[in-house]
Amino acid sequence: MLPAPTVQMPAVALVLDDQDVVEIPSFDEVYVEHVAFVWRTLRAFGVAEPQLEDATQDAFVVVHRRLPEWEGRAAITTWLFAIARRVACSYRRKRGTERERNQPLDEQPEVAGPADTFVALSRAQAAATVMQVLDGIDEDKRVVFALVELEQMSVPDVARMLELNLNTAYSRLRLARQAFELAVRALAKGAQ
Repeated sequence: MLPAPTVQMPAVALVLDDQDVVEIPSFDEVYVEHVAFVWRTLRAFGVAEPQLEDATQDAFVVVHRRLPEWEGRAAITTWLFAIARRVACSYRRKRGTERERNQPLDEQPEVAGPADTFVALSRAQAAATVMQVLDGIDEDKRVVFALVELEQMSVPDVARMLELNLNTAYSRLRLARQAFELAVRALAKGAQ
């Protein structure tokens, strides 16, 4: 039996001006290099864990369709970030008012081995707690916080990516850190 055919989009050069030549990467290159970034971006924008795989696929369907139109005026991650943001918005609209943060933390997937049960459950609970705290931060601040703290991007890079004034980006990060810290303290007090 023959293997399934794969769609290969070759890298193409795009001429912007007389001096600027931007090489458009192939879809395969974009996917391999940036799928984790898109996944984390979707998660930071509040896409529920069970929907992340579908949302990531939807984002890359858009990338596949629009990659030949990419003009290279911004970094590819900036372009992917914008696509992921729109896909996440669509998924949140579909989800409506039902929030995953109301789900009890003890409803976690089963773990294969008993030796790993405690560690896996602790990690799952910690991840659920972080997502619950992040869900409580308004989106503008949460995005800056996620890109700086989770993606390890610099604030100037985040400001450029989001087309923000640098001081606005720093302000949103400061306010998000404060909100995160307050929420963690409140959860710790509730656990005592």
